[in-house]
Amino acid sequence: MMEYKGYIGKVEIDEEAGILYGEVINVRDVITFEGTSVEEIQQAFRESVDDYLDFCAQRGEKPEKPFSGRFVLRLPAELHRKAYIQAKLADKSLNSWVTEVVETALEHQ
Repeated sequence: MMEYKGYIGKVEIDEEAGILYGEVINVRDVITFEGTSVEEIQQAFRESVDDYLDFCAQRGEKPEKPFSGRFVLRLPAELHRKAYIQAKLADKSLNSWVTEVVETALEHQ
């Protein structure tokens, strides 16, 4: 994993082609990069992010931000009901309760 200007790149290896390739994983827009060494893939990642930002600026569009803080989640109705009840029993909003549960789960990874 690499990070640059808030964008996160995930890198994989193509052993047959002898290259490293990657994509930015925290936006919906497609941003890819490749190289044959660690130094090349790091540089290609930074250049791809910069190219994306420049492209958006040239078109007068706002680049997609890596994370907005909004997280839309669809749950089965019964699971939604159970989560709501647990939040109310803890005297919290559903949003606060879910945030706490996710934080706890990530701390234990």
